[in-house]
Amino acid sequence: MAKLVALTGATGFIGKRLSAHLLTQGWRLRALVRNQKKATQLPEAVQTVAGSLQTPSALDALLQDADAVVHLAGVVRGNSEADFMTANDAGTAALVDAATRVTPHARFLQVSSLAAREPQLSWYAASKRAGEDRAKASTLDWVVVRPPAIYGPGDEEMRAIFDWMARGIALVPGRIEARTSLLHIDDLVRAIAACLQSPAAAGQVFELGDGKSGGYDWREMATIAGAVYGRAVRLWPVPTGLLDTVAAASLGLGRLTGRAVMLSPPKLRELRFENWVTDNRAITEHTGWAPRIGLHDGLASLHQSAP
Repeated sequence: MAKLVALTGATGFIGKRLSAHLLTQGWRLRALVRNQKKATQLPEAVQTVAGSLQTPSALDALLQDADAVVHLAGVVRGNSEADFMTANDAGTAALVDAATRVTPHARFLQVSSLAAREPQLSWYAASKRAGEDRAKASTLDWVVVRPPAIYGPGDEEMRAIFDWMARGIALVPGRIEARTSLLHIDDLVRAIAACLQSPAAAGQVFELGDGKSGGYDWREMATIAGAVYGRAVRLWPVPTGLLDTVAAASLGLGRLTGRAVMLSPPKLRELRFENWVTDNRAITEHTGWAPRIGLHDGLASLHQSAP
């Protein structure tokens, strides 16, 4: 019988793409789903378990007889440090504890974030590092993957940046010279699959990107986008004071209304950080994975498929 992957975060941007890919690779899938309406977006072959990371009985059902666990669930929006820690730290702790009890020999793959490399920058970064530490402190056969900014079909976060570039403007939150690695969603899901299959990946923390040495600065991204969209893309550094005011106002409004926000002063520190560059040597050495899609081809594919 095909091996079984227990998956959290299956209905998110990464999760839906990963589910489809793993099925093509011959895995069976069981997904933890809070929103049953969103569960209908998953392939029919995916078995679902209703509940959340705070539902012990659901975790037991999710993990029963699993050969591997892929932990994608988490939050990227919040109005306080506690909002992030509750989901990204305590939620991971609950899953790790359940996996240790129910399926102690399964490969436990934590999909974290490159932000975890700099936990002092933001509530989100600190919570992702804390979640990593839960897995690393366990007796499980763990692997941690730290993707950089991810883009591709179904993405909402990076899409806003590229939509502005398609209009001829690159909104720059910090220094133009700041460098970042990027990764197409299809390369990420292939990396996750490779980590599930490679015994040598055990106990490793992998940072990954699309293979562009030194990553991209804003000029390079604008130049590539301009070539794809067939127009010049002008760099517009957003004034520091204006962005600070917007971030503070966003957080204040979020706390007033109870709606979790993306942009806040801590998140702004993360966005302004000048070195989000990755190196693929470790993951390639341990799993054989290598990226296939550079930014030009990734953007061109998105542009061609846009309605």
